[in-house]
This record gives sequence, structure tokens and C-alpha cells, in this order.
Amino acid sequence: MHKHFMKDKSKNKASFGFKEVDSDKKADLVGSVFDTVSKNYDLMNDLMSFGIHRLWKKVTIETSGIKDHFVVLDLAGGTGDMVKLMRDKISEKGTLILSDINASMLNEGRNRLIDEGIEDVHPAQIDAQFLPFKDNTFDLITIAFGLRNVTDKEIALGSIYKALKPGGKLIILEFSKPQNEVFREIYDLFSFEVIPKIGEIIAQTEESYRYLAESIRMHPTQEELKKMLEEAGFSKCRYENLTDGIVAIHSGQKGMLDV
Repeated sequence: MHKHFMKDKSKNKASFGFKEVDSDKKADLVGSVFDTVSKNYDLMNDLMSFGIHRLWKKVTIETSGIKDHFVVLDLAGGTGDMVKLMRDKISEKGTLILSDINASMLNEGRNRLIDEGIEDVHPAQIDAQFLPFKDNTFDLITIAFGLRNVTDKEIALGSIYKALKPGGKLIILEFSKPQNEVFREIYDLFSFEVIPKIGEIIAQTEESYRYLAESIRMHPTQEELKKMLEEAGFSKCRYENLTDGIVAIHSGQKGMLDV
């Protein structure tokens, strides 16, 4: 009885940076971070990635196997970078959905796309854990720098798996674990000491930037995330490190139905 109670208790906890919080509070806490940083979010990514997050996104799309007729969902799409890169690759036969759980981020992304004359992208406010789509809907689901902010990654991966068509693919671009130990230590120092200070100067919000840095370190390593994909039912799971593993591209496929 006691053991069962402990298990339930731990299940209702989630990491918010280095802090442990009640699972049902995490979404609100993360929400307030992104409400705070939405206007400066690209700057945050520029700082955390030394300015090359756009190149990483480009590589992700170029290696995704996207085809012009695909039905594509970009989760945690924020400022619209990923859909911007995919727009030219999708014809009128396909569909492209920009989604984010956070209204401030979604509006920022939608407005930027409109400003750049990019149309035919459907914006939708969506929680990655509970996708409001029929099973077997999408050819491709992408999530760039968003999975680490999801309260329960296993639930999200299960929901994504269901929403994919048989043969459909999930691609995750996320900050990961630098492979070189010295570089990792320098990057940690930079993340925890420098980034929050810059956040304070530029966005008047040291705490939000500290959370974003901490959330990177709490995210599963390359091998751990690959294992999570396999456990969610994905096949052909693999990852590729970029820039020594500051980020990694993970991919997995929903197995084809036996015929």
C-alpha cells in the first residue's frame, strides 16, 4: 500500500528546470516563461546555439524526407522557423499546420509568417500530449526545441505515434548532451552563468532564461531519448549529433501495417 502511494506521488511530479513541481503546475509555469520570452525567443535560441539554430533547423528539414503531398504538423512551432523552411516543399496537395501550446508564441509565429507573405499555413493552439486529430492523419510530425518543455514526454510520444500514418515519421530537434567533456563543462558554465544574465539585461527576465538553460540539462541524453522513442512503438529510431551534440536530430517511424 505504502509503495503504491509513493509511486503515485512521484508520478505526479515533473521537472521544471532543476526544480521538481506538481505535474499539473508545470504547464502553467512553462506557459508563463514563454509569455515572457516570446518577443525575444529567437534571441534566446541565437544565444544558446551561438547563432546556428537556423542552420540546425535547415539540416533537420533537408534530411526529413518531406514530400510535396505530405500532411505535416509542426509541434511547439513557436516563431514559425520550421514551417517557413517547409513551406516551399509542400504543394497544394499537402497540408502544413503550425502549432504551439502557448498563444503568445503562436501569435508571434503566425504574424511573422503573414509579414513574410507566407500563406496556406494553418495555425492551431495544441498541447503535444493530447493531439486533437484522428489516428493515422500525418505523414510527418516535427518538433524543434519543444519536447523538453512538455510535461509528460511519454504521453506526447504516444499521442504523436497515434496521429502518424503507418510509415509516417517523427523528427525531434532538441538540445542534447555535448560529447566532448571539456566543451560540455564550458557550455554548462555559459548556460548557467552567462545566459541568465543576458536574459536579465535584454528581456528583464533572468528566471525565464535560467529555466530554459536548466531544462536543456534535464532533457534525456541522446541514447535515453532514442530508447523512449522505441518504447513508444517507433521503429527505425536513430539520432544524429550536430555541433558535438549541443543538439541532436532524433527520428522514428510508425511501423507499416502488416498486410
